[in-house]
Amino acid sequence: MASIFHLSFLTLVLIAFPSISASNQFCDAGIGYGESTCGFSTPSQSKILIKGGTVVNAHHLEVADVYVEDGIIVTVKPDIHVGDDVSVLDATGKFVMPGGIDPHVHLAMEFMGTESIDNFFSGQAAALAGGTTMHIDFVIPVNGSLIAGFEAYEKKSRNSCMDYGFHMAVTKWDEIVSKEMEILVQEKGINSFKFFLAYKGSFMISDELLLQGFKKCKSLGALPMVHAENGDAVDEGQKRMIELGITGPEGHALSRPPVLEGEATARAIRLASFINTPLYVVHVMSIDAMEEVAKAQKSGQRVIGEAVVSGLVLDDSWLWNPDFSIAAKFVMSPPIRASGHDKALQAALSRGVLQLVGTDHCTFNSTQKAFGIDDFRKIPNGVNGIEERMHLVWDTMVESGQISVTDYVRVTSTESARIFNIYPKKGAILAGSDADIIILNPNASFEISAKSHHSRTDTNVYEGKRVKGKVEVTIAGGRIVWQNDELKVVPGSGKYTEMPPFGYLFDGIDKADANYLSSLRAPVKRFKSTA
Repeated sequence: MASIFHLSFLTLVLIAFPSISASNQFCDAGIGYGESTCGFSTPSQSKILIKGGTVVNAHHLEVADVYVEDGIIVTVKPDIHVGDDVSVLDATGKFVMPGGIDPHVHLAMEFMGTESIDNFFSGQAAALAGGTTMHIDFVIPVNGSLIAGFEAYEKKSRNSCMDYGFHMAVTKWDEIVSKEMEILVQEKGINSFKFFLAYKGSFMISDELLLQGFKKCKSLGALPMVHAENGDAVDEGQKRMIELGITGPEGHALSRPPVLEGEATARAIRLASFINTPLYVVHVMSIDAMEEVAKAQKSGQRVIGEAVVSGLVLDDSWLWNPDFSIAAKFVMSPPIRASGHDKALQAALSRGVLQLVGTDHCTFNSTQKAFGIDDFRKIPNGVNGIEERMHLVWDTMVESGQISVTDYVRVTSTESARIFNIYPKKGAILAGSDADIIILNPNASFEISAKSHHSRTDTNVYEGKRVKGKVEVTIAGGRIVWQNDELKVVPGSGKYTEMPPFGYLFDGIDKADANYLSSLRAPVKRFKSTA
């Protein structure tokens, strides 16, 4: 089986990188990378001046120049003059913004009997072509061990071509896991842990474990994250569909309706409130879940709601397509919802109920998706988006007038950096920040297609969508890596970004705990009867 997938990887690279030579295709398949550039043009320029663009941060925009040297933004001000040894980029009439940060990605993830087809090189190359300069991946434990999982992902990420960080999933609980969480936070730069309330029999955890995990996260200053679906009810829903003879991709959506996402979201929020810890709800896909997040925020609870681009721009009608290969590519969890949920999620993003946009990029090719041709329960869950996110959010939210240009920077970059405590190193165009920068032309348009994208997968859930606004230049770590529709990336050039604990969401938690204790009016001192 491994040899079959290896061959399909090589075949798919021919599709994904049509303008790249055969040697590069073999390199992209993971053969021969290391010190060599694998045939790609070496990223250039330690000194770069971006002239005349509108510099956009989450709090402010201005027409200014940006000078970069040795991977760091040195100066942001009008009319910077430099010597002949500096590469100059003209950004007149364009927006100069922080590179995107995708907070939700699964590269080289072993899942449902296979492995997601984009590795840390191909997935990140696709990201750079789309204006994302950092992503945060989810480490999956190995036989329940967090440290073994971390070490496995260290190896997976050796061919990275942009900066990245890690979340850590927790799938069981004992004293060893508790101690490993401490090590990961204090020594390995991890400040977030994910708990699955779905995927019964594999990743799913109980409420008892969730409470223990929340308590440990709080003590470490690490942010707990939840995949919120009721796994027991989903299991029942899947059995119901099979009994009804519904075995196709539509059965996936029918077996895990919005009410199950809403229930799990509400439960996680209430348990987080009970522990008094912040909470991050990943991939909010339904009105039901979004309303629970909004209700908690209105009450003053610190709950982050993450939108993903598929939930913002797609609806579930594709799952009823008579062509299995088309329908199956839209299978993800929680499912893409019926028309109406997308618009409601867009409105929630514009109001700040959902604070940032990820992708849940977890790609499988047509051959892998076909594992479930006779049983939707066997279709590997996941869609693409790491390359398309920045463009789709611009086209859907900015071009429609639902959010401002500064809001765009906030939801695609800055808020991720703030939540995961790496701002202003990341997520800003400020002196001293990392030189992760994009130049976006608001007047350019292009069509999304699997024929031109840079992911290894042979399909694209946004196929044929024409978007306005195009990232014309991507600078990562002070190097021009995307320009004139050409990638210039080197495997192994990406760096692991450590994320320290006790981000802003923990501010004041200790005072809230003290207020809680003082409000108890207990224990009551009672006199014992002498009778």
